[in-house]
Amino acid sequence: MESVRDIAIVVLALESIVIGAVLIITLLQLRSLTRLLQEQIAPMLDTAGDTATIVKGTADFVSDSLVQPTIRAAAFVAGAKKAAQSLFGSKTSV
Repeated sequence: MESVRDIAIVVLALESIVIGAVLIITLLQLRSLTRLLQEQIAPMLDTAGDTATIVKGTADFVSDSLVQPTIRAAAFVAGAKKAAQSLFGSKTSV
């Protein structure tokens, strides 16, 4: 019976050593992942933020330079059309 107890103690000691080694490996991998996030992912997020700012600026420029003048021209044409219909009595829709 004592030999079974001794074998169980040795097995538990070896198991503790294996679990400790796995824990150390896991901690090293976690440290590596943290370093990866700090060195590579953070700059990518900064670049994505810069890209979003550029896209917003481009959208504002297109809106100011193209869309708003087109809307004004379309509104002017629609107004002129309505004025012509009122002046000349045309009831047809074109």
